[in-house]
Amino acid sequence: MLLSSISSSIISSSAVSSSAISSSAITMITSPGLPQYGALVVGALIMLLCLKEILSASQTWNKYLNNSFNLALAPLLLCFFAILVFKVAEII
Repeated sequence: MLLSSISSSIISSSAVSSSAISSSAITMITSPGLPQYGALVVGALIMLLCLKEILSASQTWNKYLNNSFNLALAPLLLCFFAILVFKVAEII
């Protein structure tokens, strides 16, 4: 009994809200593109590249640290090139 009254109230409230939405013309337009975190990606890429260059000259540098930096830099480089291609395509 309680379950049927809850389901009927949910159905009636969704019917009211769907009729209200259809009567008012609400549209959402999203423009295709890259997220707004492009500057963060470029900043992190520059920071990691500088840190890799500094640490490669120190005594603590080894192949495991090199692999760790390469693992972190690979997706950032991919995002950087995607941003670069998108910006060039936006101009053309």
